[in-house]
Amino acid sequence: MAKTLALACVAVFIFSHLHPLHSSTDAFIYGGCSQIKFAPGSPYESNLNSLLTSLVNSATYSSYNKYSISGSTQQDVINGLYQCRGDLAMPDCATCVARAVTQLAPLCSQTCGGAVQLEGCFVKYDNTSFIGTEDKTIVMKKCAPSAGYDSEVMGRRDAMLASLGSAGGLYRVGGSNDVEGVAQCVGDLSNGKCQDCVMEAIDNLKSECGGAVFGDMFLGKCYARYSTSGAHAYARSHHGDHDEAEKTFAIIVGLLAGVALIIIFLTFMRKAFGRNGK
Repeated sequence: MAKTLALACVAVFIFSHLHPLHSSTDAFIYGGCSQIKFAPGSPYESNLNSLLTSLVNSATYSSYNKYSISGSTQQDVINGLYQCRGDLAMPDCATCVARAVTQLAPLCSQTCGGAVQLEGCFVKYDNTSFIGTEDKTIVMKKCAPSAGYDSEVMGRRDAMLASLGSAGGLYRVGGSNDVEGVAQCVGDLSNGKCQDCVMEAIDNLKSECGGAVFGDMFLGKCYARYSTSGAHAYARSHHGDHDEAEKTFAIIVGLLAGVALIIIFLTFMRKAFGRNGK
């Protein structure tokens, strides 16, 4: 386990230095931890390490995944998932999830549950069952300071939010010109639960943020955000950046494969010399 985690950390270190993330994907939005803690060196800690390693590895080929790891007792069971923003290329998704996981350790030291939301991805784990269940608890909200109500702009904002609410799908974008919005559900929700969650986030946005020029509403399993008059530019896909990221990712995979071959070769030579010395 220690070797696996060390190799994962090396991969994260190389990736972060060869291809720094744009601030739009690695910016910290919120984090939270459970009150219950586990003992150092316990089976739960081992399962947590395995879970987080699986999340990081999975993010290299999938924008969403979930895992459950059982234990000898119910107290050792752990569930976890990650979700990348719908417009991210896989290299950016992998890097974002790795960044989120590295932030969980200092944020939620030895706690049985934790969650981190970055601009580009979401990671959560817990010893209670939460996968597939709806969670409309408000975990973070942010509204721009009120700067006067513009009925024309707010009318277009409301129309855009209505289109997000009716768009369907886990990831939704809408708007035009100086009014834009985005909404997304975590991938473990059914279509019906996702729709219910997004509508709740949109309703909260309108009631909490009023005529603010931008607003963010993050619930436990979804979020909705809007911006008007260029107050907050939400990240959009840049194919050139993604192509470059994919090239960098291929280099990293090659480097890691080379390191693995060297380790295998050194192990073989050590065994060979060991046999000759007998």
